[in-house]
Amino acid sequence: MVEKEAAFKKIYEANSKKIYHLCYGYTGDDDAANDLLQETFLKVWQNLDKFRNQAMISTWIYRIAVNTCLTYLRSEKRQAKDEITPLLSETKKEELSEKNEQVALLYKCISKLEESERIIITMVLDEVPYPEIADVSGISEGNLRVKIYRIKQKLTELYNHYERI
Repeated sequence: MVEKEAAFKKIYEANSKKIYHLCYGYTGDDDAANDLLQETFLKVWQNLDKFRNQAMISTWIYRIAVNTCLTYLRSEKRQAKDEITPLLSETKKEELSEKNEQVALLYKCISKLEESERIIITMVLDEVPYPEIADVSGISEGNLRVKIYRIKQKLTELYNHYERI
C-alpha cells in the first residue's frame, strides 16, 4: 500500500498540471476543472493496479481525463438548457446559445474520433507543444503533424455533416 501511495504521488505530481489544463480547456471553469481533475485521479487511483504498461502512463491518464470530461460535458449540456439566466438580454442569450452549440458540436465531433485521435486533438486544443504530444502519443513529430492534419480534416467533415442536420 505504501508503494502504491508513493507511485501515485509521483504520477500525480508529474501529470496533474497537464490534466488540470485539459479539464479547464473542456470546461473553461476553474471549479469544474478542479472537480474533473480530482475525479480523474480518483479513477487513476482506483485502477492503478490494472495499468498494464502497454502505453505511457501519461497517455493512459489523458484517456481517463478526456473520457471524464466528455461525460461531464454531456451531463452539463443537458442541465445548461434549463439554466440560461433570464437576466441576459435575448441577443446575449442567442449569442451565448449559438456559441455553446458550436462548442458542444465541436466536442460531439471530437467524441466521434478514435481514442488516440481524441487525445491528440485535445492536446492540440490545449496548446500542448508538439514534441510533448509526440512523446505522449508515442509517434514521431513528423508523423504527428500529418496525423493532426488528418484529424482536422476528419473533424471538419464531421462538423459540416452535423451542421447540415
